Formats: sequence, structure tokens, C-alpha cells
Amino acid sequence: MFKKFIGAGTVAAALLGAAGTAHAGKDLDAVKARGQLICGVSTGVAGFSQADSQGKWTGLDVDVCRAVAAAIFGDAEKVKYVPLTAQQRFTAIQSGEVDLLSRNTTWTLQRDTALGLDFTSISYYDGQGFMVPKKLGVKSAKELNGATVCVQPGTTTELNLADYFRANKMTFKPVVIEKVEEVRSAFFAGRCDVYTTDASGLYSTRAANVPAPATADDFVVLPEIISKEPLGPAVRHGDQQFADIVRWSFFAMLETEENDITSKNVDEMLKSENPSIKRILGVTPGIGKALGVDEKWVYNIVKQVGNYGESFERNVGMGSTLKIARGLNALWSKGGLQYAPPIR
Repeated sequence: MFKKFIGAGTVAAALLGAAGTAHAGKDLDAVKARGQLICGVSTGVAGFSQADSQGKWTGLDVDVCRAVAAAIFGDAEKVKYVPLTAQQRFTAIQSGEVDLLSRNTTWTLQRDTALGLDFTSISYYDGQGFMVPKKLGVKSAKELNGATVCVQPGTTTELNLADYFRANKMTFKPVVIEKVEEVRSAFFAGRCDVYTTDASGLYSTRAANVPAPATADDFVVLPEIISKEPLGPAVRHGDQQFADIVRWSFFAMLETEENDITSKNVDEMLKSENPSIKRILGVTPGIGKALGVDEKWVYNIVKQVGNYGESFERNVGMGSTLKIARGLNALWSKGGLQYAPPIR
């Protein structure tokens, strides 16, 4: 029995060896030849993807782009960011204008199939909500019958809104505006009673976009969450290796958090005797070759970008202006849904 067990392990090792180095596809070849990843992001959602006055992009979605660049090039800064509206985003990824779409986009069956996209992971578990001025005295979305609602077109938000009001036998008047900045302006100017989008977007708007003299305390996010909005990065169908790199770059951020590997201690962790950590950080080689990247790909991600917990904390968590609790986005081991397959 012992000899048979050893034999099975040898066969498994041989199969891994036979797989060799992954072969690059056309999208990955184009990214490498260009020397830069082109990433489609939002036109400005605080905490997720937003440019500062110097044009530097930051946010949870931006960190996904940076992680992919770190895996491919060893340099998280080799990214060009292209701001896209909700209606522009799918044409941009389909046409090849961008290599990767990482802008609070919900993974749905239609988008995964009819649009020819591959969603590689769920970087943020979200759900649609409603925000109203506190002065309206509204405590629940069930009190919104007859309300005027600001919403963006070409989004799951628009469809969910109609479904929710119909299901609850309520009526509403939509104010449909494409650009998120103009939606916010319309809401704050009183053109609509309600602003609806993903709850993360509502918290972002309340924290970062309320015009003076009003403050965040003048607006209330209602308790109802009316949908599932699994947000994540997407690539075009057709280049499996590029999709794998995007997928595992995000999983690496989760796996390093789970193993307590951070941007601060990663150099010390290179000395660890833990077999899993040695494999994850490329001290024990093989995983990089299987993915078609440098063996230090995970080291480069966590050193330059951080693990998922670090990214969440500084962009949208308690260390940010948004102060969103981890909730569903906590690791599976801490009561959340974030769970990565093992890097082995």
C-alpha cells in the first residue's frame, strides 16, 4: 500500500511537470509587447477607483489592476487606467480598448455568456440599496411609493429598481442619467428623492461627494438591500492564460491574507519554514512556471499592493473615509464569503 501511494504521488508530479510552462494567448502577448496593462475603471467612485488631482488612481478595483501588473511585469505601476461609464464599459472590453475591466461590475449570466466575458473572481460582495435626504423622514424603502429615483442606465441597478417597485406594488418616476457624477449632482440638487446604486457606491457618495454646506449626516442609506451584486474583474473570452493570471492574482491577495502575509512582513516571511508559505512566495519553485509568470509573482503582489485585507482597509474599510465593515467580504475563516482555492 505504501509503495502504491508513493507511485500515485509520482504520477501527479509527472502530470504537473508535463503541463510545463503555460502558453501565452493573444491578449497576454499584446499586454507583454506593450509593456503595460490597460485597465478599464469607473469615472470616479471613492474607495474603488478614483483619480486624485495629480491623476494617480487608487481604490479596491485599482488594486486588482495593480496586482495583475505586478504578476505579469513585477511592477504594479505598469498600468494605464481608462475611465469608463456604465454604458461604455462592455464595448471597451469587447473591442480591445482595454485588457481588463475592473470597475464595480456585477457578474451575471447574460454578461458572462451573451457579452463574451470571463468574470475571473468576486472582488467585492455587494447589494443594491437606496439613499435619501434625512429631512424626508423615510426609514424604509417600503415608504418610497411615488418617489422620483436617480439611476444610471445600462446597469443591473436599473432593472432591479423596476423589479423591486413592481414586486412591492409601488410606483416611481425614474431620472435616468448616464454619468455617475451627473447622477450625484442631480440627487444633491433635489431633482430626485432617492439615489439607488450598489450600497458600496452609496457609502462612497455619502463619504466623498456631498457638496457643502451639507454633510454626510444629512443623508441616510436605508436598511433594505434588494439584490445580490457580486462585483469583480472581467476579461474577454479567448485567452485562458490571461484569465488565469487575473484570477489567481486576486486569489493571491486572499491567500496571503489568510496566511498572515502582509506588505510589511513579506520579506521576513521568505524565511518561513512553513511549506505552504514557501510555495506561495516562490521560495519553493513551480507555481510561477505553471501560471507562466515569475516565481516571485505573489511576493511582488503583496510587497507592492498588499493582501486583500490591507487593500480593503485602506480603500473602503475602517482606515478609509468610507468606513465599511468587512461583512460578507471578510475571509471565510472569519465569517465572510471571501475564499480562495489553495495556491499549490
